[in-house]
Amino acid sequence: MQESAPLLTTLRFPFPGSLQATDTIVPSRWSVSGSVGRLGDRKMKRCMFVDDSNVIRKVAKRILGGPMIVIEAASGYDALEMCMHDMPDIIVVDAALPDLSAEEFIRRVRAIQGPVKPQIAICLTEVDIGAIMRAKRAGAQGYLLKPFNRPQLLQRFRSLELVA
Repeated sequence: MQESAPLLTTLRFPFPGSLQATDTIVPSRWSVSGSVGRLGDRKMKRCMFVDDSNVIRKVAKRILGGPMIVIEAASGYDALEMCMHDMPDIIVVDAALPDLSAEEFIRRVRAIQGPVKPQIAICLTEVDIGAIMRAKRAGAQGYLLKPFNRPQLLQRFRSLELVA
């Protein structure tokens, strides 16, 4: 498979506690796929998918891999640790994380001080107005339904003004 974007980088943190405050480039213990470009290039949007489903994360990575850098996290606590060290521009969080409620995750992300204030969307399997409203009160800007395909995901990101 040939990559179309020269700066495509996908990072996957394989286990909790894997990120160190002194890490400034991709350590060998992280999984990196795609053409590695300049990691400090903040012109390219960075999106984090927080979902315990490996399939959902892989589908999102394939769809969004061209227009942005996609970072994966399988749990809320792993994602929070990554956010504390390098906040992504966009976060899509599963409504049913195994270790942390989506609302608590969103509140904790919003409490992290830094120059980047990410757009956050909650990812649901069905329209649940209560969950959407709780997520919005916690600081989310929108929601996404799964399973999703390329047109659905790109349209949702466009409506949130996350991709061109």
